[in-house]
Amino acid sequence: MNSKLPDSAPRSPIIPVQLRLDDKFRFRCHKGIACFNKCCENIDIMLTPYDIVRLKHRLGVTSREFIDLYTVDFQMDGHGTPGLKLRTKENSTACINLTPEGCGVYEDRPAACRYYALGLVSMRKKDAPRDEDSYFIVREEHCLGHLEPVVQTVCDYRKEQGVDLYDEINHEWRQIILKKRSSGPTVGRPSERSFELFFLASYDPDGFREFVASPGFGEVFDLDPSFKQGLMADEVQLLRFGFRLLRQVLFGEKSIPLKPGAAQMRIARYQQRMAQLSTGRAEDLADAQDKIYETLGD
Repeated sequence: MNSKLPDSAPRSPIIPVQLRLDDKFRFRCHKGIACFNKCCENIDIMLTPYDIVRLKHRLGVTSREFIDLYTVDFQMDGHGTPGLKLRTKENSTACINLTPEGCGVYEDRPAACRYYALGLVSMRKKDAPRDEDSYFIVREEHCLGHLEPVVQTVCDYRKEQGVDLYDEINHEWRQIILKKRSSGPTVGRPSERSFELFFLASYDPDGFREFVASPGFGEVFDLDPSFKQGLMADEVQLLRFGFRLLRQVLFGEKSIPLKPGAAQMRIARYQQRMAQLSTGRAEDLADAQDKIYETLGD
């Protein structure tokens, strides 16, 4: 049964009805429709970690190059948790990947694009162990897809658009964000170094791979060699490991074993770095990684 949401703001494109996976709605988008590409001409698309993996491979760039060329920074909450949005064309609100023929990265388009004209809301009730998903319809004035004679369930539409895979991979990351928001003052504002780790693990898989492969990381965390080798070869597995690490650093949920004496090694490395900086040595990538490394397990 559908349930009403609070009244929407005036002229909001959101239809104030919650949908579950088995609920049906009417919508179809295709190249022959008169409004084709209109939704791509005025975008505000937040990117998820798996979006970055798919798009960087599609475009043939590193994750750092993708971040620099195809995204803009924004803050996801009042604490300044870093997020990324898809960049628009210069002096335009149109998606940077929009072409006259349509989406230039369609097979690897972000999750938000795959969902349209649905929206996803994840909420966690007080003391609930997991979040609950519900869906809503986005009906913009320009969109004629709602007039098409195609009716399907939310579940079928998600499978058709391939967004179920994106949601499955990004699920733990979404839970981290929800837990941080719902915990509020209990968690508090993370340190700047924790934010650096959040950005690295969420959006820069190439940089995060280097970080995990670094000698400093190996001195602290007791990873099975075959497991670590798998992380180096599989970016989805690397993402999931990054989410575990974020839970450990942000919430103290220790699922990654530490080596004996790791705390003492962190202190020694910190003292060594301070001595090197006092001589005027410029910070390089390894030093930047050490800044994050010093906070791990705190």
